[in-house]
Amino acid sequence: MVYAISLWIALYATWLLLSGFYTPFLMGLGAVSCAVVVFIARRMDVIDHEAVPIQLGWRILTYWPWLIVEIFKANIDVTRRVLSPSLPISPTMIKVKTAQRSDLAKVIYANSITLTPGTVSVDVHEDEITVHAISAEGAADIAEGTMNRKAAAVEGA
Repeated sequence: MVYAISLWIALYATWLLLSGFYTPFLMGLGAVSCAVVVFIARRMDVIDHEAVPIQLGWRILTYWPWLIVEIFKANIDVTRRVLSPSLPISPTMIKVKTAQRSDLAKVIYANSITLTPGTVSVDVHEDEITVHAISAEGAADIAEGTMNRKAAAVEGA
């Protein structure tokens, strides 16, 4: 029930932010439509600790700003490599061990790798992720493990 209520709050907050309508009638319709979505999701049995990861709490909110900065830095690196012929593009495949315990945290880590320009998570198998990087330097950054540790910290590891 906690997950259903959390989902409703998240959906309604998103609805309020995106709709821009704050009249009582429309806010009521938004609340009802969010409740219908939560009801359907409960009937489908898709509301659980992975679908509504409230256990991540405030840790995920500290991870997102760090990830945005990393995405920005990687954008600059990829742009420089594309525009400057002197910088090497050396596609590299590596396998990295994950420090995450749960599947949700592994998905957060793999998606973070893919969101960062110049790297793509190709495969996640048990405690290992196969990563394709546009350069050896990008592969070395992933292998160094900062993102791995930060993503593991999100789940409290």
